[in-house]
Amino acid sequence: MQRYDTRGFDLEARLADREDTGLRRDLAPVDSVGASARTAVDPKGEPPAFGDEKLVFAANNYLGLAGDDRLAAAAADTASAVGTGAGASRLVVGDTPAHRSLERRLAAEKSAERALVFSSGYAANVGTLTALSPDRIFSDELNHASIIDGARLSGADIEVYDHCDAAALEACMRDCADEAAADESWLVVTDSVFSMDGDVAPLADICDAADTYGAWVMVDEAHATGVYDGGIVGQRGLEDRVDVQLGTLSKALGAQGGFVAGDEPLVEYLLNAARSFVFSTGLAPPAAAAAERGLALAPQQRKPLWSNVDRLRSGLEALGYEVWGDTHILPVVVGDRGDALALADRLEDAGIVAPAIRPPTVPEGTSRIRLAPQATHTAADIDRCLAAFEVAGTEVGLL
Repeated sequence: MQRYDTRGFDLEARLADREDTGLRRDLAPVDSVGASARTAVDPKGEPPAFGDEKLVFAANNYLGLAGDDRLAAAAADTASAVGTGAGASRLVVGDTPAHRSLERRLAAEKSAERALVFSSGYAANVGTLTALSPDRIFSDELNHASIIDGARLSGADIEVYDHCDAAALEACMRDCADEAAADESWLVVTDSVFSMDGDVAPLADICDAADTYGAWVMVDEAHATGVYDGGIVGQRGLEDRVDVQLGTLSKALGAQGGFVAGDEPLVEYLLNAARSFVFSTGLAPPAAAAAERGLALAPQQRKPLWSNVDRLRSGLEALGYEVWGDTHILPVVVGDRGDALALADRLEDAGIVAPAIRPPTVPEGTSRIRLAPQATHTAADIDRCLAAFEVAGTEVGLL
């Protein structure tokens, strides 16, 4: 089979062009500039009123770190030392030691040369895709909205392939190769863990297809960061085959923000060309410190998380529910949207927060309750959730 080895991205040449035109920037000049904090009164008036406490099984706080005192302490220490906000774009005066320390930790976590922190995972996806500006993007049909939006904004020709189907991807690339110029830049983009189905992309097979046609691979590890050692990319030893690794700090790591990890030219180019980085105030330093602490604590949180996942999945299946996926995300598939809404209402009456997911978020006939157990749930919490599902399912007529 003919190979196409010229579909990559010559980022060093792009950086050289910026150097020649005086447009290349870096973060070094602002290393010594301190941030300042600003405070304001709450404009909302009276504090909200809350009802009885409920058990939340719908959050992305997989490792239970969002309310961890150790993250709060790290954030407080950094707020005291550096400030509560970056104060400006990091390319102006918004760069702080907290950002640099987190980026070094993320690069090590992802076995990459360098990492770059954005204000959110959404900003990381949109900024990266538009900055790379590929000629053609191959996108899994169930990719996150931030990938879809970034792909559209990039101006690329977009090819959507069947969900988690590397053979379909390869066939799509083969068809496109017949009509495409040999020097087109191609980018394959996929989530690693899909948040609604709880399944995992076949990354090795995707990399094989991309290699055949000289394409780059970009993987969004939003729902895998922290939960797996090095993410799915790292777990499967694909760091050298995935060109762009993304993730979020606001799910399992319990903080806020997003990041990109990769080789030096990639990160250097993005900090110059990703508009959602260049023209956005830097991530709040306390959030950066909290995320770094979350990374350090993640390994010890994984065992209790997976214990809760196994307990909840086996209990639901024993009750007769259909549970999709093979990750820490447990989609309990009901089918009919009305039944899913009724089930969610009865679960909430029992003190379990797990809203129904229904079309257009998921396809018709696959309405579901998306469960996400946390490392900090106790065995009693899991049993309470199972008991609620048993009673609610019987009342709705699902069991």
